[in-house]
Amino acid sequence: MLLNGRDAGALAAAAAVIGEAAVPAAFDIAAPDAEAHVAALAAQHGLDILVNNVGQRDRRALFDFALDEVRALTETNLIAPFVLARAAARHMVAAGTGHGRIINITSIAGPISNSGDAVYTMAKGGLAALTRALAAELGPAGITVNAIAPGFFATEANQAMIDNPDIAAWLDRRTSLKRWGQPSEIAGAAVFLASDAASYVTGQTITVDGGYLAHF
Repeated sequence: MLLNGRDAGALAAAAAVIGEAAVPAAFDIAAPDAEAHVAALAAQHGLDILVNNVGQRDRRALFDFALDEVRALTETNLIAPFVLARAAARHMVAAGTGHGRIINITSIAGPISNSGDAVYTMAKGGLAALTRALAAELGPAGITVNAIAPGFFATEANQAMIDNPDIAAWLDRRTSLKRWGQPSEIAGAAVFLASDAASYVTGQTITVDGGYLAHF
């Protein structure tokens, strides 16, 4: 199992929890040499499952963004997943096994939107569209491409929202399960999509949101 991130210390800590099967691979997926890193790792370790779990959020009003900031966020949230998926797919196709899994982590901010979040929503909507496009293109090689769209999860990036009692009360009213999701609760969908149980599932987005989108 290859673990990627920019923080070598955080990767080492995660690898220690997972065990000997985990191999830390610290590099920035938004950097120009990211595809070369993936190719080298795939050649050394093999690569038949990719979980594209990158994201950066900046909630600001439309007119508060400079174009270079828009490009930087899009580079991280959309271009980098494209680069990683292409690098992984190149290895999967060349392996000739007729098997491969690419799982993109999108967001419920793809199909729905809110004021002051245009850049993130744009990129995540694009990632959902990319998922469908890659599924069509890579299907003949036996590679499935799907996405997971999380709802409101209790992550470090959302800590300020988690600590806000007004948001907690709103989430209680708005979400069927009446609580924040825990990061581990995304894992089940990923395990399913990576497994043989999902061998005929491709081009799909599985929403994991505690009933947020279904709850009126």
